Amino acid sequence: MIPFDQAFETAMAAAPQLGAERVRIHDALGRVLAQDVPADMDMPPFDKSAMDGYACRRQDLADPLEVIETIQAGQVPQRTIGENQCAKIMTGAMLPKGADCVIMIEFTETSGETTVRFTGGHTRDNVCPQGEDIRKGELVLHKGARIGPQEIAMLATVGCVEPVVARRPAVGIIGTGDELVEPSATPTPAQIRNSNSYQLEAHVATVSAVPYNLGVAKDTEAAIDAALKHAIAETDVVLLSGGVSMGDFDLVPKVLRQNHIELLFEKIAIKPGKPTVFGVSDGACFFGLPGNPVSTFVLFEILVKPFLFKMMGHEFRPPIISARLENAIRRKRTEREAWIPVAFTADGGVTTVEYHGSAHSHALCYADGLVRVPPRVDRIEEGSYVRVRQIRS
Repeated sequence: MIPFDQAFETAMAAAPQLGAERVRIHDALGRVLAQDVPADMDMPPFDKSAMDGYACRRQDLADPLEVIETIQAGQVPQRTIGENQCAKIMTGAMLPKGADCVIMIEFTETSGETTVRFTGGHTRDNVCPQGEDIRKGELVLHKGARIGPQEIAMLATVGCVEPVVARRPAVGIIGTGDELVEPSATPTPAQIRNSNSYQLEAHVATVSAVPYNLGVAKDTEAAIDAALKHAIAETDVVLLSGGVSMGDFDLVPKVLRQNHIELLFEKIAIKPGKPTVFGVSDGACFFGLPGNPVSTFVLFEILVKPFLFKMMGHEFRPPIISARLENAIRRKRTEREAWIPVAFTADGGVTTVEYHGSAHSHALCYADGLVRVPPRVDRIEEGSYVRVRQIRS
């Protein structure tokens, strides 16, 4: 049994890097950039007005100004501003030659249609200079960045309509257990519905990998072996749920070895999730996750998710905040570190979620985050500030 940090580093070091592909900007959301993206022009590409107002020369503000032109956004100015002249200008429009400032409409008064006077107030330039935000050739997005709505906007801004992104890993998901039936079935006595495969399928999709739900293998070596060989032929990563503990029918580690998969660890000093297995073979990677739903959820969040992102070249940084603990945490056994589900309170604190062990998946519906409790720590007092790893976007 190894500490979680060691297991994490072991898995990350073994993550293979995937190839790259070019996709349309419409399909880029959630993907990971495989190349840096430079600006193809200055931003803004010209001096532009930051306000609706009048473009003029600052030295002329004491005198009435002749309005010689109206400039809309998207229109190239036709006149040069001379002495005691101005142009009516809209927000975002190109500044005409000769002008060095824009006076807001609120600080002017007009006389007829062609004369305007400055009435006082703010005298800032109200001009966005060319290249103020970005210079041509400057890197605006970096390799390894995950593409969200703001990155989509930047890709569009610099004309990168087919970004080069990391290939999405194909992830095979295998449930194991004679007791499992599909969600559409009515369980008979001693049976339960297979929730882990569907949970993992959803998890995998959230990181923009490609999930393949390969169904349930019975608790026999032959069934697990057949499902594993199918997964190896089709996917980059295989997630097996269940069959990794110490029972007579926990056969996953044995079958993995029989398929010449090197197991880099088989137990982690963590609760929940102790009997977690990780192995590699010929560039493919294998996680054997505990069959209890809470264990599966926690191990995906803290281990498998960062691993899949690493395969795509993205260094995942989980959102972590500090929050006041509204009720004390007590532990009887402290030899392993624990990850405790917590929920946010109305005043910004957190409280532990009541759950009855790692099979109690319903408790996760109320959880907003996880608090990591180190080994040999038996209590965290109410009022303490704890680091909360958020699990909801």
